[in-house]
Amino acid sequence: MKSTLVRQDSDRLADIVVRGMQEKKAVDIVVLNLKELKNAVADYFVICSASSDTQIDAIARSVEEEVEKLTGQSPWQTEGRMHREWVLLDYVDVVVHIFLRDRRQFYALEELWGDAEINYITEETAVV
Repeated sequence: MKSTLVRQDSDRLADIVVRGMQEKKAVDIVVLNLKELKNAVADYFVICSASSDTQIDAIARSVEEEVEKLTGQSPWQTEGRMHREWVLLDYVDVVVHIFLRDRRQFYALEELWGDAEINYITEETAVV
């Protein structure tokens, strides 16, 4: 079981990621809380959609900049920058997925992790 401090850090990091996504008008933002799932690879998956490969790149850069500015962290690993259909930023406890809309539907991560607590981010629930 992870300590309370780690939980608070991953909670805060997930919020910062959402803020970075919102800065570049990401859509369909979803936060999957994986903390209570056995064998989960992270505390959170934060998923969003973009309308173009250019927007994917802008969202990824925005997330990286927000996280760096507020926590000093850089992603442990990144994937997909060359193909720009699905970019993954791995912050260990929080994994960020930025998809083109059709790729997101194809991979359906929300369905794969259907037992997770799912928080749909709307304008009303936007992180300030």
